[in-house]
Amino acid sequence: MYEGDSSLQLERVNVYFNEAHGAKYVPRALLVDLEPGTMDSVRGSRIGALFRPDNFIHGNSGAGNNWAKGHYTEGAELVEQVMDRVRTESESCDCLQGFQMVHSLGGGTGSGMGTLLINKIREEYPDRIVNSFSVLPSPKVSDTVVEPYNATLSVHQLLENTDETFCIDNEALYDICFRTLKLTTPTYGDLNHLVCMTMSGVTTSLRFPGQLNADLRKLAVNMVPFPRLHFFMSSFAPLTARGSQQYRALTVPELTQQMFDARNMMTACDPRRGRYLTVAGIFRGPMSTKEVDEQMLAMQQKNSNYFVDWIPHNCKVAVCDIPPRGLKMASTFIGNNTAIQEIFRRVGEQFSLMFRRKAFLHWYTGEGMDEMEFTEAESNLNDLVSEYQQYQDATSDLDLGAEDEEEEEPSSPVTMKIQSQVEVQLETVNETDKDTEG
Repeated sequence: MYEGDSSLQLERVNVYFNEAHGAKYVPRALLVDLEPGTMDSVRGSRIGALFRPDNFIHGNSGAGNNWAKGHYTEGAELVEQVMDRVRTESESCDCLQGFQMVHSLGGGTGSGMGTLLINKIREEYPDRIVNSFSVLPSPKVSDTVVEPYNATLSVHQLLENTDETFCIDNEALYDICFRTLKLTTPTYGDLNHLVCMTMSGVTTSLRFPGQLNADLRKLAVNMVPFPRLHFFMSSFAPLTARGSQQYRALTVPELTQQMFDARNMMTACDPRRGRYLTVAGIFRGPMSTKEVDEQMLAMQQKNSNYFVDWIPHNCKVAVCDIPPRGLKMASTFIGNNTAIQEIFRRVGEQFSLMFRRKAFLHWYTGEGMDEMEFTEAESNLNDLVSEYQQYQDATSDLDLGAEDEEEEEPSSPVTMKIQSQVEVQLETVNETDKDTEG
């Protein structure tokens, strides 16, 4: 039930909720897993009664951290049931914009079944935006030994089938909790809270009226210069330790400064080692759009060598009037930075160390997978890394552009005649050279 007092909160409530009888709102969310344990903990939690019971879909055996089980055997048995619920929920939408998937790439279900589900959705709704929040494995926080396999096989799928992937990293989240929020023993609840803030920021413009709007499709169009390079790093501001909140002023310059800060990134790679292809900033709260634009422009000009110079004005800005609960103003940052290759490079190196010895491979081939699939996934990942590197090194050579333009201009008959005469003369010179050599 809605308990607030602002009508603005309800203006676009139907983006994520269906209205049931008696002014009840039911989230349009599916909760999927291959084992029942996680579902039971959600059902038993404070918000368990919020979700529609049919939308809890689970298997019984689990995927056992095995991508092949999630993608080909156990997951494939469950996927039709899930797609059935997806269709039901999609049909109750007035205007379906797309899908959001939250999953991790280290285990078996999130990576294997997650990518299978994305493939099925892509087949059935090819023109809708598919957006994933993917928790990538990080070097310090590892849950399973076969993470590099699961992650590489997943990235291979995400490359082809999602429009936007927000990369989230447990290591980076821990660092934010330790360094910035000064939490000595962060729980998963604390980490999830950071992810929630970011997800909430990304979808703000869908859910609330604002001065400048940016929905999922606008975001994709402005953020993805090449279809394969759609892996984003994100950050949120303000992030301050509980004790020091009263010593900071919440201003637009402060938010802008903090959201570009490398220590606030939710992905364990340093944006200063790469360059930004594109950037989006979503500001929330009562503020002037003029000030936001000025601050973003100043940020770009001050750090111009961290932005590629062949995409001018590569910052998109959205401003929404309604701040998140408990804050006066906030901002969310999404960056498409070439430094994200560090994560893929790291996963790729761990993958090839194990794959060279064919370690743990029998668990995957036993589920009907072929070794070729591993080789393909590895080379696709390596290609992605070198693509990021290529665009990081690329500069806008204006002279080259000028030469190309000259070539493309249609030649006049006179110049063509002169060119052909010159070519004939060159040929005769070459022939006489050959004769003298003979």
